[in-house]
Amino acid sequence: MNSWIDLDALWRILVVGLLTGAGLPALFALALRLLNPPAPAGEPATGPATGPATDRPTAGPVGYALAGLLLAVVLASIGWGISVIVNHR
Repeated sequence: MNSWIDLDALWRILVVGLLTGAGLPALFALALRLLNPPAPAGEPATGPATGPATDRPTAGPVGYALAGLLLAVVLASIGWGISVIVNHR
């Protein structure tokens, strides 16, 4: 081991960076996808450019619950990060 490089700290920084840099945006994107499911296969997508979006499938109660849970995890992570910065840990 090199005295200039602390490998234990380096892998911890890498893991936390990957989790917060890629993991939280992925959870947020998954939550948005659960709230707005895709159109069924074979049916044209509807929207402002192609027509009214009233015949679009909506997320069921399970989709809303999972999306809410994922968004709560993202918000809790943001709050935890802010508290770590403020408390100078």
